[in-house]
Amino acid sequence: MRSSWFRPARRATAATLVSALALAALTACGTSSSADNDNNAGGGSSDPTAPLDPKAKVTLTIDCMPPAAKKAELKEWKEDVATFNKKYPNVTIDGKSTPGQCEEPARFTAALKAKSQPDVFYTYFTDLQQVLDNDGAADISAYVTDKTVPALADIDSNVLDVLKKDGKLYGLPTSNYRMGLLINRKLFTQAGLDPNKPPADWAEVRTAAKAIAGLGKGISGYGEYSAQNTGGWHYTATMYGLGGDVVSADGTKAAFNTDLGKEIVQNLHDMRWTDNSMGQTQLLKWGDLQKQMAADKLGMFLAAPDDITYMVQQLGADYANFGMGPIPGGKATLFGGNDYMIKKGSSPDKIKAAIAWLNLKTLTPGKGQFDYARSKADGLPVGLPQPAFFTGASKTEDDQLKAASATMPVENFRAFMDNPVPGKAEPAKAQEIYKVLDNVMSGVLTNKNADAAKLLSTAETQVNQVLANQ
Repeated sequence: MRSSWFRPARRATAATLVSALALAALTACGTSSSADNDNNAGGGSSDPTAPLDPKAKVTLTIDCMPPAAKKAELKEWKEDVATFNKKYPNVTIDGKSTPGQCEEPARFTAALKAKSQPDVFYTYFTDLQQVLDNDGAADISAYVTDKTVPALADIDSNVLDVLKKDGKLYGLPTSNYRMGLLINRKLFTQAGLDPNKPPADWAEVRTAAKAIAGLGKGISGYGEYSAQNTGGWHYTATMYGLGGDVVSADGTKAAFNTDLGKEIVQNLHDMRWTDNSMGQTQLLKWGDLQKQMAADKLGMFLAAPDDITYMVQQLGADYANFGMGPIPGGKATLFGGNDYMIKKGSSPDKIKAAIAWLNLKTLTPGKGQFDYARSKADGLPVGLPQPAFFTGASKTEDDQLKAASATMPVENFRAFMDNPVPGKAEPAKAQEIYKVLDNVMSGVLTNKNADAAKLLSTAETQVNQVLANQ
């Protein structure tokens, strides 16, 4: 849900948090005429496997430029452009700022329909089909190799697969998230629990929640959403963690009205009404649980790492107070993120230049967004387990560099980092499905005598209708 409704902009996909990838029109790079923007001069090869000729004259318009208020990000962007231009002096990066979030759905859709998106445009993982339906992105499969993107083999295949259709690659990731169990370390310690060992399954979550709620003072052990599509989002995440699904493999029918689905509802019922470990206030939406946890009134909830940034930057919390573990069950976890695509019809040199820039800015350990020493010096937070799309040697290098410049205790996230759970994308028609499943979550959390079987049966019928209208 984070990538399609709850992340920046459809928070969209949730809270405001992922800081926008910086882009700015730079005096140092200069600007180009519209003719230069449409016609690349100075050589180059149409062979996608040939490297970009440094003599090729290319202008790239790129969106998601951070506003002037993001001084540190803008400074780093300018430094990376300067580094890029040392190798490619004839490539002009023309950054475009966007009002509000990097992607606002109505504006994004209008740009696609008008074919007015920038040469390199920001999207969420869940946007691929919409982009293809509007014939908006170039197939970059032949251009992306271990020569143009040296860390390619170490990029999580689950992430790359989200950016593929019929075997063709249409984007490169810039950030991603995986959901896990976010904990308040202070409350864990006060309740006699080990904050370095977050609960690994729902039985352990229930036990820990009772212990934390036992502290009194209006403290809840576990929190859950049940409004504005967030309840259905979390129901889906819980189902994924236990190895289930909310729609069938072919995407045509609901798949949650099962014994596993009933088990999830029953567990929430028991935590809410038998254990009294979830607090009295329900019908919570995104932002409510974060406020409770930042105020040390909540012990645990399902979340992505950027929720921590929100609590620190917006609610005055301390990074050291939080930790994360894998999602209970550990079978799979709902994941999402953002990426850049390249406008269909772009010349080979533009595509090559775009990939070269993205490789420097977003895909190389120790460079661009992963230059942690620089980020620390610039006062930016270092240490959160996100982005996390590297595997293998690149992950090892990234982890070491991050730890060396961390501005927060990275050990707090060790359980989450060292026990990666396979990512699983949101279902088709996610927001419509989540809206239906909100009724299941709100029903069981607000009515002690709710009929779980009836709630799930009604939701199944409604989701089947949603899927039939695809």
